[in-house]
Amino acid sequence: MKPNEGIASWLVLLLAVMAGVSVANLYYCQPLLNLIREDMGLTEFQVNLMPVFTQVGYALGLLFIIPMGDLYNRRTTIFTCFSCLIVSLLSIALTHNVWLLLLASLVTGFCSVAPQVFMPFVTLYAKPEQKARKAGFILSGLLTGILGSRVVSGYMGSITGWRVIYYAAAVAIGISALVILKVFPNVEPTYKGKFRTLMASIITLVKKYPLSVLYSVRSGLTFGSILGMWACLAFRMKEAPFYQGSDVVGMLGLCGIAGALTASNVGRYIPRFGVEAINRFGAFWVIVAWVIMGVFHDTYTGIILGVIL
Repeated sequence: MKPNEGIASWLVLLLAVMAGVSVANLYYCQPLLNLIREDMGLTEFQVNLMPVFTQVGYALGLLFIIPMGDLYNRRTTIFTCFSCLIVSLLSIALTHNVWLLLLASLVTGFCSVAPQVFMPFVTLYAKPEQKARKAGFILSGLLTGILGSRVVSGYMGSITGWRVIYYAAAVAIGISALVILKVFPNVEPTYKGKFRTLMASIITLVKKYPLSVLYSVRSGLTFGSILGMWACLAFRMKEAPFYQGSDVVGMLGLCGIAGALTASNVGRYIPRFGVEAINRFGAFWVIVAWVIMGVFHDTYTGIILGVIL
């Protein structure tokens, strides 16, 4: 394959599905926090460390694994991540020790960065006029996995217990690993230097593109906003006036899928309105969502509308 040569639509669709399956591992725990706490005899503080460790691992994976896509064979990198994911997911499913739970959560986050390898791969090799649309498909798969994971884990957790979802996740990642070996192109790496030099180039890029710092902070605040909401929602729905379990918390994830489905179409508006206008528009509605949930926090209407926005 050569840059800008084009990628088959079926491959992009397959990568989008695997992106969703991979990133879902970060969020299965959120509707299940009460169930995990009760089953393992943990405090709310201890069990809330599980999503924290997962996200810390994810951040470290973005920092150290993603650059390897330029240094090493992408197919090998993704397959290695998936293999480690199988071990960490099974460890979460089997453990009764809080420290092993947190360590496995850290590894799960660290190795769930495969979608971020898919994104630059698609944007590099897709035809110029198709880059935004095909990258949007990957992003849609990513966001659908984020939101759909909560629905699946919340529903399954209320029926089968919380451990079953992690066994199922390990199987799904195992299938994805086999698919990667079968269909992912064997593209040679584009960078010929050392890992140390590659990591140092990040500093050079930040100096050359100072706006990347602004975009990173903006993305972090927005992502942290939605993660904060989901981390608290399981405990909020357990209290008055709702008294609901993990199944209802998971079902609220369906409200957020509306946002994920718009992601594939956002790219087409960037040339017309610009990145800053799109970002301001999105940031405005995030603020509105929090105001609505703050004022109407005792009603399903307020929470559902907030999640959708």
